[in-house]
Amino acid sequence: MDNRFGRFGQGAAIALFIGFALAGCNSSGISSPNVTNAPAAGFGTISPGSEEEFIINVGRRVYFEKGSAVITDEATITIENQARWLKNNRKWLVKIQGHADDPGSEAAQKTLSTQRANAVMAALVKLGVNPKRMWVKGYGVERPVTDCEEVTCQSQNRRVVVNLREEFDESAPQAKR
Repeated sequence: MDNRFGRFGQGAAIALFIGFALAGCNSSGISSPNVTNAPAAGFGTISPGSEEEFIINVGRRVYFEKGSAVITDEATITIENQARWLKNNRKWLVKIQGHADDPGSEAAQKTLSTQRANAVMAALVKLGVNPKRMWVKGYGVERPVTDCEEVTCQSQNRRVVVNLREEFDESAPQAKR
């Protein structure tokens, strides 16, 4: 047998033939699921005013620079979206949770995380959200998103999370009346 293509050429020709054969299978009525446009797991039906809508379409996390409770320009955009949504969905109470992952003592981290939460609450109030619906809690380093050494990884812990609630919890001053 004359072998003009060598072993590699024969293998490539066989692979090409198999590829065409398999491509023909897909056009014979067999189709693969459309996973690209499938609903996200757990969020198949996002209804207006729902917690899922807030998480997916608005965003509940606001990030801070290292050692700072100053709201950045990027964070301002998120807070403006949150305020707009919260003013349109007044049934929700709002627990604003501050977190930190910065150098310093545990007490300093708790203070910084509370300052961050207070900064977000003040911004929401300034944008028209009723302060009687909101409360803050600083967690310091108690609840990290991730535990790592890299700076980019640690920055994920320098955040405030705006969580929707149906009732006040024990950390809310409104619950202690």
